Amino acid sequence: MFEFRLLAVDSCTGARAGEFVTPHGVVPTPAFMPCGTQATVKTLTPGQLRESGTRMVLCNAYHLALRPGAEFIAEMGGLHRFMGWDGPILTDSGGFQVFSMSDLRRVTEGGVLFRSHLDGRELFLTPERVTEIENLLGPDVAMVLDECVPYPAERAQAAAAVERTLGWAARCRAAHRRADQALFGIVQGGVYADLRRESADRTAALDFPGYAVGGLSVGEGPALMAEVLGLTVERLPRGKPRYLMGVGRPEDIREGVALGVDLFDCVLPTRCGRNGLAFTSRGRVKMRILGRRADARPLDPECDCCACRGFSRAYLGHLFQAGETLGMTLLSLHNVRYYQRLMEEMRAAILAGRFGEFLARHRRTPLEAPDD
Repeated sequence: MFEFRLLAVDSCTGARAGEFVTPHGVVPTPAFMPCGTQATVKTLTPGQLRESGTRMVLCNAYHLALRPGAEFIAEMGGLHRFMGWDGPILTDSGGFQVFSMSDLRRVTEGGVLFRSHLDGRELFLTPERVTEIENLLGPDVAMVLDECVPYPAERAQAAAAVERTLGWAARCRAAHRRADQALFGIVQGGVYADLRRESADRTAALDFPGYAVGGLSVGEGPALMAEVLGLTVERLPRGKPRYLMGVGRPEDIREGVALGVDLFDCVLPTRCGRNGLAFTSRGRVKMRILGRRADARPLDPECDCCACRGFSRAYLGHLFQAGETLGMTLLSLHNVRYYQRLMEEMRAAILAGRFGEFLARHRRTPLEAPDD
C-alpha cells in the first residue's frame, strides 16, 4: 500500500528522485505540498491545485480538531471526500502549534494542553488523542505529536524536547490503527548536532515508514539550518521518504533537495500570493510596482499558469491596487505553479544526472527581479 521507490541519486550531492506510492496516488519526489491547514488551500479550488501540478497537500489535525471536529469529518466520509481532494494528504499533528502558539499552551509529559484561539476552550492533545484524530480524518500520511522548540533554545530545553518527542512517537505508534495510513516520525534537537544525531538514530530505530525533520526555519538563519539539516538527513534511512517540515523559500527548498530531502511544505506561496508577492524565474516581483506601469508582458514568460498565459502584468497590478480577490487567486495559483515547476525541474535534472548544473544556475538567480 505504501512504497518509496528511489530512482536516482545525484553523484555530486545528496539529491534524490523517487516515487512515493500512497493509497491515493503516486507522488513523484522531490515534491512540494501546499498547505491546506483548514481543509482548504486558501483562494484555490482542488481543480486549480491539480492544474498547478500539485500531487499532495498538507492539512492540520490541530485546527481541524477544533473546527469542524475530527468526528464530524469522519461522519462526512473522511478528509478526502470532505474537501473534494482525491490525491494524497498529509496531516501535521499540531506540533508546530506547540511552537507558534506558545502563549496558548502548556506542555506536560502526558501531552499538550491548548487554549483554543477560536473560543478559549481547552483541548488536551495526548499522543493517543492526536493519533485518534488523524485516524478519523483519514489522510494518507499522519505525523506523530512532537515538541518544536524555538531558536535560540537552551541545550537543556532542546534535550528535554528530544526525549519527550521520542516518548510521544512511541505512544503514537502504539495507538495507530490504520493500515491505509503511514505514520511518520519526527526528528527534533534544536541546532545541537549531537542531539540531532541522537534524535535521528533513535527515531529511525522505531521503524516508521517515513521521517520528518522538524524544528528548523524557526529563526536560526539559512546557513545554520542547512548545516543542521545535512547532519540530520545523513542519519535517516536511505530507502524511506524524508520530509522537511515547514521550510518553503525556494532557495531553501533547493538546498534541501541537494541534501537529500524528498518532501516539503509551506504556507509561503499562497500567503505571498494573497499579499501581492510573486515568485518568478527572474526573482521576486511586488504587485505594488506593477500597478504603476502600462506593461503588457506576462508576469513570468517562462510560466505556463493561467495568470501568465491570460493576463498582463498591468492587469495583475491593477487587481491588487483595486483590492480585488481575483488578484489573490491568480497570484496564489501562479506561485504554487512556480513551486511545482521548480520541483519538476529539479527532479528532471536529478534523473538526467545534471543536478549540479541546475544548482549552479539557480544559485545565480537574484532573489529580487530586476526593476525593469
